[in-house]
Amino acid sequence: MNPSLPRQLAALKKLLPGEIVLAPSVLRQYAGDKWFATHLPDAVALPRSRRSVATILRFAHRHAIPVTPRGAGYGYVGGCVPLRGGIVVSLERMNRIVEINADDFVAVTQPGVITATLQDAVEKQKLFYPPDPASRGESFIGGNIATNAGGPRCLKYGVTRDYVLGLEVVLADGTIVRLGGRTHKNKTGFDLHRLFVGSEGLLGIVTEATLKLLPLPPYRANLAIGFATMRAAIRSLHAILGAGFLPAALELADAFTLAAAYQRTRSERLRGCRAHLIVELDGQRNSVRGEIRTLQRIVRAQRPLFIETGLGGKACEAVWKIRREFSYALRDTGLTKLNQDIVVPRSRLADLFAFAGRLQKKHQLQLACFGHAGDGNIHTNIMVDFTQTGAKRRSSAALDELFRQVLAWGGSITGEHGIGIAKRRWWPLAVSQPARDLHRTVKRALDPRQILNPGKFV
Repeated sequence: MNPSLPRQLAALKKLLPGEIVLAPSVLRQYAGDKWFATHLPDAVALPRSRRSVATILRFAHRHAIPVTPRGAGYGYVGGCVPLRGGIVVSLERMNRIVEINADDFVAVTQPGVITATLQDAVEKQKLFYPPDPASRGESFIGGNIATNAGGPRCLKYGVTRDYVLGLEVVLADGTIVRLGGRTHKNKTGFDLHRLFVGSEGLLGIVTEATLKLLPLPPYRANLAIGFATMRAAIRSLHAILGAGFLPAALELADAFTLAAAYQRTRSERLRGCRAHLIVELDGQRNSVRGEIRTLQRIVRAQRPLFIETGLGGKACEAVWKIRREFSYALRDTGLTKLNQDIVVPRSRLADLFAFAGRLQKKHQLQLACFGHAGDGNIHTNIMVDFTQTGAKRRSSAALDELFRQVLAWGGSITGEHGIGIAKRRWWPLAVSQPARDLHRTVKRALDPRQILNPGKFV
């Protein structure tokens, strides 16, 4: 520990009264996220404005104090764990929606706004912000930007990056920059604002975001479909896309996930179901209803166990309510869930589920696979009983095999959660040496003293 740090933090507290907290009980609350690692910071900053963020970073830059930006703490890879101590900068107090402009189809928001809060606000004006991570009821817009969050609707609508028109960012030395703008087209210089999307707090701290909005689709409908085999479910998925449909969402779940979800929800349609597919369409009422009937005919060719149709927003949400219970249901099993968010080319979906089955047998571990099958993003969860002898070694070996196989198929080791700490071990496998060198070049240019989120993948 830097022996001067307590004195420096006391000086910073005087600069920003009411915004710097040193109490140990508070420090513990900001030591980690939803992953397993924790590390106590030396201080927690709760800035109320961009000026405060700039003051903190100028001070930290001058004294080479580590700074770890933090959203709501709902990440799954340890991205906001302050590995080197120093200051955690939580953006929770910067939680104001600055503007919703229906004429420009733009929202301007501070980073601490909860994603679902923004979505509810824009929908009241018949506008639409599509990115919908599973944690949208708790996660912050700033955290979504830091990880380039996705969700079920990204099949049709894209991920967070596709909705970021402009950013206000405080750089490591305290400089405030505005990047991008509020127009839906802009080719003035480099796309620098997008450099910060998915940067995991390594390059700067976002203090305001200008986001693209769309017209709110007036109608939704979905199908919840059960199958006796995973192959039949995947054949249905390919048949839907092959027929020229681009659903808002195509979600797939395996037998173990469904059995756990049945225990939690007691939804009768999940009993005995070996694979489950959710297909959702949105658009104009008459066209959506007609397309849903066509999808029913397409799916029936695969002889499903059942097809349940949800017409309208309320019926659709009833289906998604059960889908959102999947992660909690897996936790209910008592096993530790090692949550992975790998992505494979769509043509490899059947191979992935077959490979997961082989990993189970080889390593004597249960795998639970579910997620955004429409774009190949399957949450492949290794379920571990760490009280068993050798469980840690076997789970580590299974993860290594999983990531290596995904990369061999041309896939990605993370589609939504980021690298953080959890996937740092596989970063050199996933990204070539020249590309890693380029990451370091960008990092050094923007953060020459290496104070922002140190100890992570760059």
